[in-house]
Amino acid sequence: MKLESVAYRAAGELSHGQKQRLEIGMLLMQKPALLLLDEPVAGMTDRETAELAEILHRIRGTCSIVVVEHDMGFVSNLAGDQGTVTVLAAGTVLAQGTMQQIQQDPQVIESYLGR
Repeated sequence: MKLESVAYRAAGELSHGQKQRLEIGMLLMQKPALLLLDEPVAGMTDRETAELAEILHRIRGTCSIVVVEHDMGFVSNLAGDQGTVTVLAAGTVLAQGTMQQIQQDPQVIESYLGR
């Protein structure tokens, strides 16, 4: 979880990104079948976001990972070329596919970019 340098600090002394990684580490100790993360990079620095993406790439295959996130750079990083991205609008599925397919979908463009 990249927390070795702060292993002996109290959780309250950790940065926001370090706390997020600590919480995910505690969840992973339970060996979940599904890891559901709601806006895991909200409030993180670019460095913290990159570190979390790296960690999630490392655990891929050990459990299913569902991420609800508005940071499209982070989503694109996680999904890569083959991952499935689902876009919701008003609580219903608007589009589903690879990140490339999503970025070219007319409904997604209309709904989120207003074109």
